[in-house]
Amino acid sequence: MLYFSRWKAASIVLLTVFICLCAVPNFFPESVFQKLPAWAQRHVVLGLDLQGGSHILLEVDSGAVRREKVDNLRDDVRRVLRDARIGYTGLSARGDTVEVRIREGSDPQEALTKLRTLSQPLGGILGSSGNRSVDVSNAGDGLIRLTVTEAAMAERIRQSVDQSIQIIERRVNELGTVEPSIQRQGADRILVQVPGLQDPSRLKALLGKTAKLSFRLVDMTTNAQEAAQTGLVPPDSELLFETERGQRVPMVVEKRAMVSGEDLVDAQPGFDQRTGEPIVSFRFNTSGARKFANTTQENVGRPFAIVLDNEVISAPVIREPILGGSGQISGSFTVESANDLAILLRAGALPAPLTIVEERTVGAGLGQDSIEKGKIAAYVGSGLVIAYILVTYGLMGVFANVAVAINVFMIFGVLSLLNATLTLPGIAGIVLTVGMAVDANVLIYERIREEAHAGRSAINAIDAGFKHALATILDANITTLIAAAVLFFLGSGPVRGFALTLMIGLFTTVFTAFTLSRLIVAMWVRATRPAAVPI
Repeated sequence: MLYFSRWKAASIVLLTVFICLCAVPNFFPESVFQKLPAWAQRHVVLGLDLQGGSHILLEVDSGAVRREKVDNLRDDVRRVLRDARIGYTGLSARGDTVEVRIREGSDPQEALTKLRTLSQPLGGILGSSGNRSVDVSNAGDGLIRLTVTEAAMAERIRQSVDQSIQIIERRVNELGTVEPSIQRQGADRILVQVPGLQDPSRLKALLGKTAKLSFRLVDMTTNAQEAAQTGLVPPDSELLFETERGQRVPMVVEKRAMVSGEDLVDAQPGFDQRTGEPIVSFRFNTSGARKFANTTQENVGRPFAIVLDNEVISAPVIREPILGGSGQISGSFTVESANDLAILLRAGALPAPLTIVEERTVGAGLGQDSIEKGKIAAYVGSGLVIAYILVTYGLMGVFANVAVAINVFMIFGVLSLLNATLTLPGIAGIVLTVGMAVDANVLIYERIREEAHAGRSAINAIDAGFKHALATILDANITTLIAAAVLFFLGSGPVRGFALTLMIGLFTTVFTAFTLSRLIVAMWVRATRPAAVPI
């Protein structure tokens, strides 16, 4: 057990040195860190409780999700009946139910059969769950009711939250913030934590916008001022407003979107070459470019409204066909608002509006106080452990303390490689790991002491101690690893941070206590050939 070939010893040393070097950038000031090459800019990120930042709890508007689901069902009913050439009247939506009456002369049974194709089975973990998306029933007298099931609504809300998390993550990352934490809370809430961001106003502005962009034609058959006064708008149009010089100007816009924001592939802030004003340039995919070209070709001379979240950003007149699949949005932009709009368009539209339920700003002073108290706890705990090991095991205790110190460096090195976020529970996990690393050395040295008392020579006792303690060390650490893995995969937030540092610490502990410590002892044995065990 004490024999190491040269390549094996070199491999252990090189691996240890490499991982420890990964922890070194954490000790550089920010000015030096930024000058490092990109591959070396990996370090431990301090969490919200250590460096302060913004904490925002968002709630997905489940009512809007329900309305959209029912509206989509109503559109599907219209499409199915039109495709089947079945006459109908009175198509309407009430709550979660869509009602349609089949005209006389059409076959209600055929309509019922066609509409039942809209009811799809909902998938479960192991396949179909037995629930369906829509309940279709014949109410008699040609009236058919289609009701969205609660299971389908819950599934749609879950999907909306998942989509919102992805979009929020893209938006926050575009801000250039460091390691934001974005996670689900309950059925319809999302927790956003951004360490280091002390002013959450811009973040709230970005997260609060749905960012549903559409390009629509302005309805020239209706007087917008009269429509604003009377509220009378054609059924295929709607009244929106555009803000010009602080004034809200009414505008009647067709409901049908000629091109939607889903066809955008890029959006970048810039400046108009003629006026120097901030603008947002955009580029469509192939499908969007084709639709945009067709629309501008067929409507030269008509105003073309650019609508974001039911607000007209601008309504330029189409002077000539735009065939390149790209264009620009101009308006009363500042440099920052143009950049924010580009971020929103690149990240995509939220599937439903978000409302801020809770907002907290953690000051950097509080985080610094947490760091100082964490340091004191770590120093006191580590100092007591080191002193105990030295007093109890003498020279072997020195070897153990060296291995434990390297163990802590290796933990920070692995965390740096992962660009992991360190929180107060994470510091607790590291301190706990120090205790477990010492415990592994205690198991080894006590076994060596027993072997020496049994009459073995010093070298044989040391060799037997490492050999027989391995099973106990692995057993203790594997059981702890299982518990830490459960905490990591089932927990959230600080619990996962604690579990991550604990799992990393378990692997480094086994490595340093059994492999590195054994290598140090083997080198000492080879150099001194001791006659007695120095414990």
